[in-house]
Amino acid sequence: MKNTYLYIFCLSLLSLGSCSLETEPLTQLTDTNFYKSTDDAYSALVGCYDGLQVATGAGGIGIPVLSEVMSDDCFGGTGASDGYGFAALDEFDITRSPADVDLLNSNWIAYYKALYRCNIFLSKMDQIDWKGDTTLRNTYESETKFIRAYLYFEMVRLWGNIPLLTAPSFENIPQANSDDVYKVIAEDLVFASNNLPAVAYSSTTSGRVTKWAAKSLLGRVYLYYTGYYGKTDLAGVVTKAQALGHLEDVIAGSGHGLVNDFSTLWPAASIDKYAGESNKEFVYSIKYTYTSDYAGNTDGNGWMIMFGMREFSSYPYAHGWGVTVNSKLWNAYDANDTRRVASIIGIAEENIPFNKLNNQREYTGYYNKKYSPMIDKNGLELPIKMGSAFWDISQFQDYVAIRYSDVLLMAAELGSANAQAYFDQVRQRAYKTSFVPLAVNKENIIKERNLEFALEGIRYWDLLRQGIGTASSTIAETTTLLSGGVPVTKTITVAKIQATKGLQQIPNTQITLSGGVLKQNAGW
Repeated sequence: MKNTYLYIFCLSLLSLGSCSLETEPLTQLTDTNFYKSTDDAYSALVGCYDGLQVATGAGGIGIPVLSEVMSDDCFGGTGASDGYGFAALDEFDITRSPADVDLLNSNWIAYYKALYRCNIFLSKMDQIDWKGDTTLRNTYESETKFIRAYLYFEMVRLWGNIPLLTAPSFENIPQANSDDVYKVIAEDLVFASNNLPAVAYSSTTSGRVTKWAAKSLLGRVYLYYTGYYGKTDLAGVVTKAQALGHLEDVIAGSGHGLVNDFSTLWPAASIDKYAGESNKEFVYSIKYTYTSDYAGNTDGNGWMIMFGMREFSSYPYAHGWGVTVNSKLWNAYDANDTRRVASIIGIAEENIPFNKLNNQREYTGYYNKKYSPMIDKNGLELPIKMGSAFWDISQFQDYVAIRYSDVLLMAAELGSANAQAYFDQVRQRAYKTSFVPLAVNKENIIKERNLEFALEGIRYWDLLRQGIGTASSTIAETTTLLSGGVPVTKTITVAKIQATKGLQQIPNTQITLSGGVLKQNAGW
């Protein structure tokens, strides 16, 4: 049993070197006496959402950033004099930065902290007096299971075999087979899909999990698991027909739809025309705000600055740490595709007087517009304008985890009878009057997904679910980039990617703490 204490810190005036820590609890909340009322349940649920927010926004290298760096759409970039940790991630090669044995340790810790909150809340459901409101209980349980599934899905894609905990525990357990992890993910999402209210998304508080978010994520998990592992169903829990059925439910009953103008989905691409964070296309977003500080408040988007132009601002784009976009992505778009200029900052194309070439590693002339930090017309960073003291950790743009266009394309990929119509909807929005029909098939859908979801943290996983052979051959390249203003050769090899099977480094600290119970992934 764990006690929650409010501590009083006293500093002795007689000796600045001594400090007395009083540990008498002012309030003593335990896992026995706290989980009693529906108010307690709501507080616990908020804690689960907070755990997800920290794990994805402030707990180490942001997964949207990592997912892009590992893909063929971005290079690790960063500063010309920085360490080479991002190069190691980008090139799947730890020899690029041998000392970086804990690249994702903060991520690992944040994930398991969030999972602990979910597991303990789920274990206390029967202890709470729900006052006969089974709908409320089912809703809270569903939201918590969605969060747990979301966390585990990110973790199992990153690391493969991981310790699987479905109840609060501090035991030192070995890594579970990935099939077992996916079975829990599938069961959690099926429960949420079946038990969350069947109401239009607009009837739910923004940021809360909906039935439609659960069904959409279930479709994504199905496609990834069956693709990467070569299976015909999702861990024996969900069939292809069932996965498609969930997506068709979202299309038919959620109230979600496409916004008319693609650029209005992204603040830096639309500015005063921005559709807002609760627009009809966003099926599920992880919420952030500008209140983060270095005193323990971690509500902000801590990863977005990685996508900013290296140490350079030009309205509306703010400076950042310089993860760069591969020029191949810019060139992949047709000139009539409105998504190109809405997704990518083109330095030359927008006549931006970028003058930090000497500071930028792996300069390409392109940066992420969808998740660019922003300044106002006076050059003030938006978090500072909103009242934050820390522009870097208080970016507040939400992370859009699932968009309605993804639901349409997933349903098309799974063989919907309306596949061509769904495919056309996405492309018609992109091309406007220049739209020319294209036959719907797997190859064209994958290409379209790259253009539609570029720089949103989706591309790498779309490649990997086609098999490590396809992923490695697509990502691998040798090219010339500018680092510190000097041309250098950048090489990403098929062999390095295949050696890791597309998985990431298990933090060495965790392996050490486990006494060797945890085993490092191949290639790291």
